[in-house]
Formats: sequence, C-alpha cells, structure tokens
Amino acid sequence: MKRHYLATLPLMALLMGAPPSRAEAPIDSGMEARVAANVQQLLITNHCQHCYLVGADLRQTHLIGADLRDADLTGADLSWSNLEGADLTGATVTSANLTGAFLTNASLVNADLDNVNFAQAQLYYVDVTGASMENLNLDQATVVGTPISIGGDTGPLDNSTDLPIFTPDEAQPLSPPQNLWFVPTRPNPDILDVPPQLMPHT
Repeated sequence: MKRHYLATLPLMALLMGAPPSRAEAPIDSGMEARVAANVQQLLITNHCQHCYLVGADLRQTHLIGADLRDADLTGADLSWSNLEGADLTGATVTSANLTGAFLTNASLVNADLDNVNFAQAQLYYVDVTGASMENLNLDQATVVGTPISIGGDTGPLDNSTDLPIFTPDEAQPLSPPQNLWFVPTRPNPDILDVPPQLMPHT
C-alpha cells in the first residue's frame, strides 16, 4: 500500500497545478524572442532582409535607408517612424500601423500593403509598383507623386472628397515670405564715423 501511495505523488502534483515543464512553455515565446532579436538587429545595423518582424513595436524609430526587403512586418507598429529612403521591396506589411510615418523616396515595390493604416502619413514619391493595396486608410495623409488611393487603385482619384494625388507638375511653387526677418534700420547717430585715413593699417 505504501508503494502505491508514493507512485501517485507525481500525478497529484500535476493535478494540484504544478508549474509546466520547459517543453510545455507557450509556443509564442519563441516567436517573440525571434522578433525581439530581429528588432535589435534592425536598430543596430539598419539591415534586416527577410526578417520576421510580425507585430514588432517599431514606433518612432529612425529607419532612414533601412534594408527591409522581403521582411514580414504583418501587424507591426511603425507609427510616426522615419522610413525615408527605406527599401521594403517585396515586404509583407499587411495590417501594419504606419500612422504618421514619413516615407519619402521609399520603395514598396511588390509589397503587400493590404489593410495598412497610413493615416496622417507623408508619402512623397514612394515607388509602389506591383504592390497590393487593398483597403488602405489614408485619412489626413499627404500623398505626393505616389499613385495610391483609398481603394487601392493606382489611377487618379475622381471623387473630390477623396485625397488628391499630386504629381510634380501639379505641385504648387512655394511663395516667398511676406515678412522678412531682417528689416533695415536708420543708422545710429551715436556711432562715430571715422575717416578712412585715420583707420589703422595692418
């Protein structure tokens, strides 16, 4: 009887809520560690080609000229980040948050941009050739020289309520400032006017 009682102790420990073994750890922890390592690599080297960055927190990061070709950024948070000149050719950016992001001269060639939030983003001359662009959010976004629209169409918008797409020829030139920061004043009478012949010579 004593041996039978001792044999049941491991089973009782499991039923009483014993902590799971290392093999029973959540599967997501390994993926989270992978994403964290890739984020660190990206921030240090500015290169993360083919990287797994699903759900990565990249808010307010400086990724100027970053190499993110073929990276998986599904659901990543890139809000208010600087992606000027970044290369996201072939990247998967589905459902990512790019609110307020700056994308001057970035490449999104053949990228998957379905359901991306571009609200308040600035897209200047972004190359979106071959990109998938379904259900985009362009609320209050600035779109210049970039052929995308809310519906994902690459043509110009006909509805005046939608965001216009400007081309370089249609861009309005900047007008010179009306108020100059320097305004000439009358000479100060207290300053002595020294004749040139009395000036010291070097």
